[in-house]
Amino acid sequence: MIDLSKLSWGDIKENHYDVVILPWGAIEPHNYHMPYLTDAYLSHEIAKASAALALEKANKLCMVMPPIYLGSQNPGQWDLPFCIHTNYETQKAILTDIVSSLHVQGFRKLLIVNGHGGNTFKSMIRDLAMKFPDFFILATNWYDIVPKEGFFEEKIDEHAGEQETSVLMHFLPKLVKLEKAGKGTLHLWKMESMNKKIAWAPRHWQEVSDDTGIGNPEKSTPEKGEKYAQEVIKEISELLVELANY
Repeated sequence: MIDLSKLSWGDIKENHYDVVILPWGAIEPHNYHMPYLTDAYLSHEIAKASAALALEKANKLCMVMPPIYLGSQNPGQWDLPFCIHTNYETQKAILTDIVSSLHVQGFRKLLIVNGHGGNTFKSMIRDLAMKFPDFFILATNWYDIVPKEGFFEEKIDEHAGEQETSVLMHFLPKLVKLEKAGKGTLHLWKMESMNKKIAWAPRHWQEVSDDTGIGNPEKSTPEKGEKYAQEVIKEISELLVELANY
């Protein structure tokens, strides 16, 4: 009763839902071994498992919406075949339409579970808080909730590396072709100040990475992914219970 992509009106019409969950990802390459929709798949799976745990532990019923596949990309990514860059204004319009629809239907609590590092929702949520002051909207990046240390071995692990690969191997192992993976070597900025994070600018992805990955995935295992995902799901499920009671 928590995954809208599998439910009918008959399945849900008699239920009260405490929180709506919106997974958000992207359409982009993930090295040679993972699918373009990795970010959407992972945010969706994490959201479903978190909602299931909130229901099991506290009887809080949350609806997981189908994932949004449209993410913001860096230069050097958006010119790769079938990688789709979505403008901030487009993402904001999509989120506004979703919130507007849910508001009319009586929902007042929405958690965005984001799976793509290029997406940022803070300004959108601030704007929507003015338009819908009675609608509480939150956003979380599932991959940032629990530190990677103690779960994964690679020091550099940012995109299609050991973390993402292991978690996808846990949830959807048939989608991972680890034997095809590139090394995910990171090429640093030529400006040392940028490497020290004195300022920020989007990186040209084909100058940063040879295979679109950042972080070597070769040590990935489904066991590592399961152990890490369980901790993330625990944290999000506790948030959902608190949000339902808020």
